[in-house]
Amino acid sequence: MMKANLVRVGNSRGIRIPKTILDQCGLEGTVELQVRRNGLLIRAVRRKPRSGWAEAFRKMTRRGDDALLDKDSWPETRWAREEWKW
Repeated sequence: MMKANLVRVGNSRGIRIPKTILDQCGLEGTVELQVRRNGLLIRAVRRKPRSGWAEAFRKMTRRGDDALLDKDSWPETRWAREEWKW
């Protein structure tokens, strides 16, 4: 654990984070701040929401993990049997 002093930055306060910690955490540029009980979480901004999802879905399809989990709980209707096309 390391301690840091709050410093005045205009009307706000800031801390100086040592380079070694920034490097270990992969923090640079813009970061996300989230208030936690008795603390503050600082983390790298996720640049691309849902990045990697397409490949993850392809892997699921190859493994057969993309089946409906609750298909047995749905009553099949005539419309579903005759009209619905996948």
